[in-house]
Amino acid sequence: MTQMMNMPRVQTCTVAECGYNHDGCTAFAITIGSMSTAECDTFINSGEQGGMGVATAQVGACKRADCKYNENLECRAPAITVGASADKADCLTYERS
Repeated sequence: MTQMMNMPRVQTCTVAECGYNHDGCTAFAITIGSMSTAECDTFINSGEQGGMGVATAQVGACKRADCKYNENLECRAPAITVGASADKADCLTYERS
């Protein structure tokens, strides 16, 4: 049996237009990016409020293989920050390796 790793927490999200952001990210887990951007794939521009009701989101997967925190498509950063950028909501912790 494989031991489950601790997923990094979404420490802050400043994207007010996201249906999961209510004083922090309330999605259970988010997915970061395509192979060419560090966007939050979980972002939804919605007036509805989604999520778990508490800001405890984690990074479930990361597609940015060129990020220094990425190991086998899993984020190994201690925590991440999501904020407004060119793609509406980007992982601001992303650093090219």
